[in-house]
Amino acid sequence: MRDLAKLRSEIELYRDEQKLWRTEGEIANSAGNLCLHLIGNLNTYIGAELGNTGYVRDRPLEFSLRNVPRTELLKSIDDTIDMVASTLNQLNDDRLAEEYPQLIAEEKLTTGYFLTHLSTHLAYHLGQINYHRRLLDKN
Repeated sequence: MRDLAKLRSEIELYRDEQKLWRTEGEIANSAGNLCLHLIGNLNTYIGAELGNTGYVRDRPLEFSLRNVPRTELLKSIDDTIDMVASTLNQLNDDRLAEEYPQLIAEEKLTTGYFLTHLSTHLAYHLGQINYHRRLLDKN
């Protein structure tokens, strides 16, 4: 939850909401799109697979959608925090040791191992968002 709270904070820290969607030079993904990607990723692999939420992902839209209001991004982050907390609270040690329901890069992984992967994926993109904000959200 810590990194999702930090994602929320990073999105809130943009002084100019429009700069959430800015790309420049070799920066191909905006902070807004990375945020949508993280929300989609966690809702797919934790929500739909482990929490049976019924979430259906549209991954291409995560990278093509633009100008989603910050308030909607923040609500989606909050909803994702609630879903992750609820789902993870239902998992026990036996479930974490079980094979994750999907093949990941054509490999079988334990649920616990894949959750670690999801955490590092979140941290990776969170760092990109932080750098994006400090680089492109200047006066």
